Amino acid sequence: MKNNSNASILLKGILKENPVLVLILGTCPTLATTTNVAGAFGMGIAAMVVLVCSNMLISLLRKIIPDTVRIPCYIVIIAGFVTIVQMIVQAFFPALYEMLGVYLALITVNCIILGRAEMFAGKNSVGKSALDGLGMGLGFTLALCVMAFIREVFGNASFAGIEIPFLQPYKIAVLVKAPGGMMVYGALIALVYVITQGRAPLKTDFSCAGCPSAGNCQTGACMKKGEEQ
Repeated sequence: MKNNSNASILLKGILKENPVLVLILGTCPTLATTTNVAGAFGMGIAAMVVLVCSNMLISLLRKIIPDTVRIPCYIVIIAGFVTIVQMIVQAFFPALYEMLGVYLALITVNCIILGRAEMFAGKNSVGKSALDGLGMGLGFTLALCVMAFIREVFGNASFAGIEIPFLQPYKIAVLVKAPGGMMVYGALIALVYVITQGRAPLKTDFSCAGCPSAGNCQTGACMKKGEEQ
């Protein structure tokens, strides 16, 4: 039972609760760093290292961190690990450091990392928190790499900066720009929704239950609309 629980913690971040494509977190670095596969992979790995390390330390200290100042404490811990990762990348991977630019430092305020600290690491054991960070980090990296592959290969006719000659005449330049990034992002969100929910996102279940005007509705139009779907 324990193994199944650990496996579900690790795997849920990859698809079922993917931080980018399901929880819709970390949108800024997702759109900014997915024009190149190498940059997207580097951002994903950097964020995953910070996620795992910060989750473990926050879980270890969860019983001694005062509840009233837990968020500032979490941010300080996350910022410390981001600084370490940033210095390592700058020293050993200068090209990647230049490619990621300010977004590497902004991992500190990434909603995914702070969100996992608050929702999971602050309430669970060190081992489970490490698995949660690893799973969410893998999901983040996978989402970035898939999105970067689509944008770079079809938008720039290259892969990790290496030109693909036969695609040059057919590249769709808008994909490496902001509007193209939003289109690819939206398409991937819809695809993951269909995979995880087993139905198209437009087939919404309509009812009067959640309607703010339900009390004044005399025709039952909402219910009729739901029956027609």
